[in-house]
Amino acid sequence: MDALLLAVVGSAVLVAAVARHVNISAPLTLVGVGLLVGVIPAIPDVTMGSDLVLFVILPPLLWSAGLESSYLNMRRNIRPISLLAVGLPLATTLVVGLVAYHVVPQLTLAAAFTLGAIVAPPDAVSATAVGRRLGLPRRIMTLLSGESLLNDATALTAYKVALGAAVGATVTVAGGFATFALAAVGGVATGAVLGLLLVQVRSRLSDALAESAIGLVAPFLIYLVAEMLDGSGVLAVVVAALILGQRFTRADYSTRLQDQAVWRALTLILESFAFMLIGLQLPTVIGDLHGDTFVELFGASAAVFGTVLAVRIVWVAGFAYLPRIAPRRLRRHAPAPTPAQVAVLAWAGMRGVVSLAAAFGVPALTLAGSSFPGRPQLVFLTFVVVVGTLVLHGLTLPWLIRRMGVTGEEARSDAIAAATAQDKAARAAMERLDELLADEEPSEAAERAAEVLRNLNTRRRNAARERLRRHSGASDAEIDESLSEVFRRLRLAMLAAERAAYIAERDAGHLDDQVLRALLHGLDLEEAALNLQ
Repeated sequence: MDALLLAVVGSAVLVAAVARHVNISAPLTLVGVGLLVGVIPAIPDVTMGSDLVLFVILPPLLWSAGLESSYLNMRRNIRPISLLAVGLPLATTLVVGLVAYHVVPQLTLAAAFTLGAIVAPPDAVSATAVGRRLGLPRRIMTLLSGESLLNDATALTAYKVALGAAVGATVTVAGGFATFALAAVGGVATGAVLGLLLVQVRSRLSDALAESAIGLVAPFLIYLVAEMLDGSGVLAVVVAALILGQRFTRADYSTRLQDQAVWRALTLILESFAFMLIGLQLPTVIGDLHGDTFVELFGASAAVFGTVLAVRIVWVAGFAYLPRIAPRRLRRHAPAPTPAQVAVLAWAGMRGVVSLAAAFGVPALTLAGSSFPGRPQLVFLTFVVVVGTLVLHGLTLPWLIRRMGVTGEEARSDAIAAATAQDKAARAAMERLDELLADEEPSEAAERAAEVLRNLNTRRRNAARERLRRHSGASDAEIDESLSEVFRRLRLAMLAAERAAYIAERDAGHLDDQVLRALLHGLDLEEAALNLQ
C-alpha cells in the first residue's frame, strides 16, 4: 500500500503539471484521471483513510492558506465570513439532514445529520484558484479564502456531535452546543498560544533552514495538540498561521524566499494527491452498495445534490440582500454587493477531500455492535456531492465569472500605491544614508560607496515614477523606454552571460558544484530583485 500511495502521489503531481502547462483545471483533470484509473480492474483499490486526510493532508494546506491570507482583510469582513464559515455549514447540516432522512430509508435521523455535516464544508481551494486566475475582486477573494479556512472547523465539529448520536452515544442539545463551544474556544486558544510561541522561537534562530524545517512540522504538531485537548485542530492551525503570516514581514529575507518556495511546492503536491484520491475512490464506493436500485440511488442523489446547491444559493442571496433593508446604522459598514458578485459567491461551493475523508471515517458498527445505519448510502451520496460539485462548478464557474464581468478593479490602484510607497521608501533610504555619512569620518571609500548607493537609489525612484506614469492613463505610444527599464534589460542580459560563464567553468572542471550553487544563488537573488521592480 505504501508503494501504491507513492505511485499515486507521483502520478498526481505529473498530471497537475501537465494541466497547469496546458492551462486547464488541475482539480477536474485529477479527479477525471482518478476516475478512469479507478475503474481499471488491474489497479488495486486505494482506500482513503480519514486519518490520512485529517492529520496529514489538511493541516499543511490550511497552514499554507493561512500564511497567505490577510488578517486585516478578514477582520474587516468578519460578519460575512462568519455567516459563510459558521452559519452556512450549520444550515447545510440541518437542511440536507432532513432531506436525506426522508429520501434514504436506511438512514436514521442522526445518521442523516451526519451526512449533512459531511457535505457541508465547501473546498474553496479550487474556487480561490479560479478567482485568482480570473481576477476576482479582493473582497470576494477574502470571503472565499476566509470561508475555506474556517468552515471545516464548523462542519467537523457538527460531524462529531451527529456521529456520536448516530453510533449510540448519549448526546443532548446542550451537550452538542457545549462540544461546539469547547472545540471553538480550545482551538483558538491553542492556536494563539502555539502561534505566538512559534514566532518567538523562529525570531531567535537566525537560521533560514531551521526556521523552514520548524514551519513544516508546526501545522501537524499544532493540529495534534488541539485535537488532544478536545479543541478544533482546524481552528488552531488557522489561528497560528494567521499570527505567523502577519509577522512574516519581520523574518529574514532568506527565510521568506525559502518558505515561499517550499510551501508552494508542498501545496501543489498535497492538493494534487487529494484530488486524485477522490477519483480513485469510485470502485470502493460502488462496491459497498447492495440492494439499491438505480432509480432509488438516482432519486436520492438528485435530492441531496440539489439541496446542497440550493441551501448555498438561498443563504448567500438572503444574507447579501437582507441587511439592505436594515436601519442605516446597522448596514453602514457593509458595502452592498452587486448581483453578479452574489451569483459568483453562491456558485463557488465545490466540495472536496475533507468531505470524503469524513465519510470514510464513519465506523462500520455502532456502540451496540450493529451495522451503522445506511453507511454505504452515506458514502455514496458524499461521493456524488463531491464529484458533482467539482464537475458542475469547476466547468461553469470560470464561464460565470467572465459572463457576469466580475473582475477586480484593484490592479491599477495597487500598482499606484506600490509605486508611491517605493518612492517614499527610496527617499527615506537617501535620508538615512545622509545621516550615516554625516556621523562618519570623511574618506574616499565612503564617498565612492555613497555615490554608488545614490545612483542605485535614484534608479529605484525613477522606476517607481515610471510605473506611476504608466498607470496615469498615458498611451503606450507616449511612453518611451525609461532609463530604469534600459538598465534592467541590460543587467538581465549581463546576468545571463555571467551565469553561462560560471556553468562553463564548472563543466571545464575548474569550479566545484557547491561553489557554483553559491554563485548562482547570488545571481538569482539579484535577478529576482530586478524582476520585482
